[in-house]
Amino acid sequence: MKKAEAKKNAAKVTDGPSPSKLIDGRIKELGDWRGEMLARVRGLIKQADPEVVEEWKWRGVPVWEHDGIICTGETYKEVVKMTFAKGAALDDPAGLFNSSLDGNVRRAIDIREGETINEKALKALIRAAVELNASKVKKAAKRSS
Repeated sequence: MKKAEAKKNAAKVTDGPSPSKLIDGRIKELGDWRGEMLARVRGLIKQADPEVVEEWKWRGVPVWEHDGIICTGETYKEVVKMTFAKGAALDDPAGLFNSSLDGNVRRAIDIREGETINEKALKALIRAAVELNASKVKKAAKRSS
């Protein structure tokens, strides 16, 4: 069995709540500004990409995927962190990335209590991440043909 098939079959066998339900639970469990911000970010991601798939990885991290990981939604005491898996490859004309700026691959946005989100710029960044993922999938399919 190929790795992709094994992974797909393993995903079907899992018991318990769906990733979306687990994310709902995290939002509720936080019960403060971080939960509200995570819910808001989640809504913006879904608006930017209605086909996004929600996952729950690494023992409790919300992850949004479309042809690969778009971003994660980690919550810490002082910030809600959106880490874009391929953020270094994305144009960020609005300057949203403010964390993990030294790496060659990821970039993150730390959102603190009381801060506002540039929704238009964030949605554009999400769409750009989806397009980047899709372009990598198309290139891989072309090479294997």
